[in-house]
Amino acid sequence: MSIGSTRILPSLRVTFCMAELRQLAGVELAAELERLASLLVACVDAGASIGFLRPLDLQSAQGFWRGVLQSEQRGERLVFGAYHDAKLCGSVQLVLAQMPNQPHRADISKLIVEPDMRRQGLARGMMELAEASALKLGRRLLTLDTATEDAAALYRSLGYQFSGRIPDYALNPDGVPEATEIYYKLL
Repeated sequence: MSIGSTRILPSLRVTFCMAELRQLAGVELAAELERLASLLVACVDAGASIGFLRPLDLQSAQGFWRGVLQSEQRGERLVFGAYHDAKLCGSVQLVLAQMPNQPHRADISKLIVEPDMRRQGLARGMMELAEASALKLGRRLLTLDTATEDAAALYRSLGYQFSGRIPDYALNPDGVPEATEIYYKLL
């Protein structure tokens, strides 16, 4: 049975650092696909190592977000957005789809913040919202990976524990192999 994220967290919204953080689900997520795609392109263009190569075209970014929407509709993930002055400026995902023997865990994925809005606490706020949502869903172990020291420093400051480093795990946005660090947090 699908957990259907829109039924579990119907109107989760918080204010953090003068931004509104909220779950994007169903129709609202579908309505934000264009803005999410543009945000993804901007972040990759600015060097974010989140699974895409430069230059990322808008059509490819839209295709990615359509897949995220389908996954959200199946109850496999939650998507959160950060808004400043009604402008979408960040997003993070909580991936719930795990194997049957892992109903207690989830993955943090695709934490992105508009390049000119970074270092204002939005990433921290979205992570805290994702963690609170994970707890509401009975997910007490979160895992994530990162290739950048700035992100790793944020995760460590939030209590994530370093688990290991894998060399040449993926290509950075410029196509160069880079290592990835794996982190976890028990909630």
